[in-house]
Amino acid sequence: MGIASSQPAQDNRRAVQRVLLIALAVNVAMTLLKLLIGLLSGSLAVLADAMHSATDGLSSLLGLITNGLSDPRPDRDHPYGHDKYEALGALAIAGFILFTAFEILKTAIERILAGLTPLRLDQRDLLLLLIVLGFNVLLAAYERSEGRRLGSQLILADAKHTTSDIWTTVVVLVGLSGALLLRVNWLDVALAMPLCLLLLRACGQVLRSNLPWLVDQIAIAPEAIHEVAMAVPGVLNVHDIASRGVLGQRVFIELHMVVEANDLATAHRITELVEEHLEARFGAVRCTIHLEPREYAIAEITFRGAHG
Repeated sequence: MGIASSQPAQDNRRAVQRVLLIALAVNVAMTLLKLLIGLLSGSLAVLADAMHSATDGLSSLLGLITNGLSDPRPDRDHPYGHDKYEALGALAIAGFILFTAFEILKTAIERILAGLTPLRLDQRDLLLLLIVLGFNVLLAAYERSEGRRLGSQLILADAKHTTSDIWTTVVVLVGLSGALLLRVNWLDVALAMPLCLLLLRACGQVLRSNLPWLVDQIAIAPEAIHEVAMAVPGVLNVHDIASRGVLGQRVFIELHMVVEANDLATAHRITELVEEHLEARFGAVRCTIHLEPREYAIAEITFRGAHG
């Protein structure tokens, strides 16, 4: 016998869309400004930074497209909702970050092969890049704050991409300052390697945040679910507990339960109490409970695989 309940998932796509539109507008403006500085100064580093900002804009645009697809409400073809589209968008952003890291490294190698030619830039170019840096810092802080408030992995992934742009611009500023003030043309190239490592780290963080969701990794420890369910009066045994989803957004829980009841109405009331307790402890959950007779009670509370 199965009894399921579902707390409607909050549809915050409009709020997410607003954040991504702001990010897109800022990234497009910063890309054009960096591109102008790069073309005027002849700096490959600035042009690479402009391309990085362009990928920021592309990731925001991709986020907007993905956001439109990630309706949390279930339908006939997607009975568990469309939330995973957002995780797919976050993985695509990780791909943009990875592409940027390789492109910056490629640009540094090309600069070395070109003989580290002197750059045509002045203090005004550095000032403009400093202004760009300020906008990037504000945008990353805004995206991080809104991503946490809305519980959006998509915005948090985009914030990491924006943060990587901050480090890119910092490295470019240091390198160009050295080239302008100290006449050290190789400084911006020497800083390319640690920058690429920072980008790879940001890529790894996005992957670690979203892959568990996509592969249905456990969301809540079965021992914690067991503790909550067993605390409900009338529950005799809980076993074969499974969960998936994202804690704090929406979680799917399945469990088998033996209750002290002689009629369906009483058993149903007990399952409703279990669902209420699980929602109070873990937030939005969609819970499927399989009621079983007393002789089905077992001590094992969770599934065991080949390595259990």
